[in-house]
Amino acid sequence: MNKYYNMKKVILLFIIAIISNTIAISQNSEEAEKLLNKVSENIKSYGNIYINYTYTLFNSEEDINQTNKGSFVTEDDKWKFVMLDVTRIFDGYKLYTISPDDEEVTISTQNPDDESTITPNKMLYFYEEGYNFEMDIVQYVGRKKIQYVKLIPMDSDAEIKYILLGVDIEFSQIYKVIETGINDTQTTIAIVDFEVNLPLEESLFVFDKEKYKDYYMNILD
Repeated sequence: MNKYYNMKKVILLFIIAIISNTIAISQNSEEAEKLLNKVSENIKSYGNIYINYTYTLFNSEEDINQTNKGSFVTEDDKWKFVMLDVTRIFDGYKLYTISPDDEEVTISTQNPDDESTITPNKMLYFYEEGYNFEMDIVQYVGRKKIQYVKLIPMDSDAEIKYILLGVDIEFSQIYKVIETGINDTQTTIAIVDFEVNLPLEESLFVFDKEKYKDYYMNILD
């Protein structure tokens, strides 16, 4: 009878542990989702956003360790994006991709559903769909409190293992994004400057053809 009682007790404790762990995971996910929703609401409340960032690609096995700088500014549905010396300007109608190395300007209609097109909105809101969330570590950078949220792709065939999204708790802003691929390549985007509601010149989102008279104009549509 004692052995039977002890077995029942062990099973009961095991079930309680599983239930408690499930509840903790659920609460953890809810907290993470609540934090990310707050970040989204905060970002969408700004009239415009200007960001400077660093972009680092690292893979020890392939001996890759490259860091580049970039920036973007967005207002309403217009934006200007600089990455790897290529400038992209979207004036609300047409997308202009300016490549100094090729001395070429590609002009096209932006397709928001094209996954290969990198836009500021995709960088700011990429986490809103396709991921499960859970709270991760807390890091202090000077006086900044950075809460990381671990994003795990819902798609089992995704080329990403997970993403760590660092949020500046005081301002509910994205601080850093660390993506680890299935081949262990790590891509890090670190925000250097995050400024909002700036007085912007209207010409910022206008493509000035006169500046690129010697460039080849590749008009796609």
